[in-house]
Amino acid sequence: MRHLAGAVSVITVGRGEDRTGFTATSVSSLSIEPPSVLVSLNRNSSSWPVLQRYGTFAVNVLAHDQQHIADRFAGRGGVKGNERYQGADWQELVTGTSALSDALTVLDCELDEAIDRHSHSILIGRVRAITVRGEAQPLLYWHGAYRHLTGPVGH
Repeated sequence: MRHLAGAVSVITVGRGEDRTGFTATSVSSLSIEPPSVLVSLNRNSSSWPVLQRYGTFAVNVLAHDQQHIADRFAGRGGVKGNERYQGADWQELVTGTSALSDALTVLDCELDEAIDRHSHSILIGRVRAITVRGEAQPLLYWHGAYRHLTGPVGH
C-alpha cells in the first residue's frame, strides 16, 4: 500500500472539548447523488466513540503547507484529543463539527452508515456542505513520506 499515493486529510469529529480526529489517506468519493464519501476508521481509534456519539465528521483535505497539522492529528509527539486542534484556526460547520479554516477543501458530513470489516469501519458520509480554498496545492502521501506536486495548479 506504500505505492498507493493519496491526498492527506484530517478527519475531525466531536464538539467543544469533546473533539478529536485523525489523519487519513483513505478518503474517496462514493456518489454524486446523494453526495457521499467513504472514509476508513480503525475502531480502536479514540475517534471511534466520539464519532458514534455525534454522528458527524468533517473531511479536511490538507494543502501542501499543512504537514504540521497532519502530524498532530496522526498523534506524532503524543498529542491527543482536543489538543490536536491547537496551533491552527478552526470554524464550526453546520453539523457542529470543527473545520480547518484554510484547508484545501472541507466536506461537512453526517454519518449515513458505518460498515464494520475486520479492524476498521467503512464510514459513509453524506456531504452537507463543501468549502474550497483557492489556488493551493494538495499535500500528498506516498511511499512513507509527504509529497508535493510540482508545476502549476490545474483548474
